[in-house]
Amino acid sequence: SQTVHSSRNYLKPTCRWLPHCRHHLSSAGRPAPQQHLQFSCSTSGTGRRRARCGTPGGEQRHGGPSAAETQLGHQRTRRRSSSGVSLSLWSVWASAEELEGEVKTEVLFKPEECTQRSKRGDLINAHYDGYLAKDGSQFYCSRSDKDGHPQWFVLGVGQVIKGLDIGMMDMCPGEKRKITVPSALAFGEQGKGPVPPNATVVFEVEVFSVSRGPRSMEAFGKMDIDRDKSLTKTEVKEYLKLEYEKGGKPRDEPFYEKIMADIFRKIDHDRDGLISAKEYNIYEHDEL
Repeated sequence: SQTVHSSRNYLKPTCRWLPHCRHHLSSAGRPAPQQHLQFSCSTSGTGRRRARCGTPGGEQRHGGPSAAETQLGHQRTRRRSSSGVSLSLWSVWASAEELEGEVKTEVLFKPEECTQRSKRGDLINAHYDGYLAKDGSQFYCSRSDKDGHPQWFVLGVGQVIKGLDIGMMDMCPGEKRKITVPSALAFGEQGKGPVPPNATVVFEVEVFSVSRGPRSMEAFGKMDIDRDKSLTKTEVKEYLKLEYEKGGKPRDEPFYEKIMADIFRKIDHDRDGLISAKEYNIYEHDEL
């Protein structure tokens, strides 16, 4: 069976966090046709950089926006937020929604019994091989990487490329999938190592185990040792250690620190160094 996952909800945050982004405008105030879906971005202390959002496979759409798109862009650009900051980023979000990159999954094998399906925040133990879609050449094999053991990672938090975070949802232990990922959800315009720019990639994935990670409400209760309905960094880190040791793959301290920091960055909304039950529940129903 084959499933197609739209990248619409997953690409919003990518552009959302680009600071000080704006459309390239022509002298008439409309997005220049040759620069449609491009944004000029500057970051404090790092100078100017450019990020481009395109259509599937990293291709850029030409010919300029429709009248409706232009009107919508003008309306959103004129708005201001409650803090008084110009909402020029609304135009970025709107254009990000035009991205039609999709992750395609094909089930190669699924066990008859499936007691637990993977979801965001779960600890996954899996092997995955990566190939370039254009010629089938292999660029990665987890079976030959380092010690050759299956990889452990938390699903949905960016420890693997976005396309795998999407394509590996709802998998059973023992299941095998073929996952086709467009460049926008893989290695983008820059590429990485043997993967060239704007490359669509294909992964063959085999999941060995799925265990409830630190993002499930079930795990919240296990982590909250003192039962004060909030989680400290120590509680979260200790839970991570136990889960990885249970899977027979204990890691070093920096590894746990990195995952713990990522969890607090995404969930600790009031930045008080604690994750409340309310914050945790909000995250549980939010999209990454």
